This record gives sequence, structure tokens and C-alpha cells, in this order.
Amino acid sequence: MTDLRLMRVGMNMDEAEIASWTLGPGDSFAKGDVLYAIETDKVTYDVEAEFAGQLLEILVGAGEIAAVGQVVARVVETS
Repeated sequence: MTDLRLMRVGMNMDEAEIASWTLGPGDSFAKGDVLYAIETDKVTYDVEAEFAGQLLEILVGAGEIAAVGQVVARVVETS
């Protein structure tokens, strides 16, 4: 199991809103698939998968705020 953490996409970014999830728990994804979108006061950014896997659990839902480094979901890597 791997924790997905909110990444920093701007130098002054401390937090962001999860704008939307493209998957639900149990869904599989490929490397490069968009997992979720975040919004800051300056940018909207699509977060892509760095590996193939399956989404196990969403911890920060759409419309909620997460701090940089906070765990937003749990996934399992597949081959």
C-alpha cells in the first residue's frame, strides 16, 4: 500500500482544494492517468499517476482542503 500525498506545485503553496477525483475506490489506473485535480488561488493542476495501480481509499474528498504533504488517498501498485 502506498500513501498519495498532496504535492507542492508552486513555491508559495501551502495547501490546495481537491477539485475533483477521476476515480473511485476499487478503480484501476495506468501510469500517466489523471487521478485528481487540485485548485490553488493561482492554478488548477491535474495530478497524474506515477505508476499503474488501484485506488483503495480517498481520504480528502472533492471540495476539501489538504495541506502540502498530507495523505489524500491510499493506493496499491500493480504491474
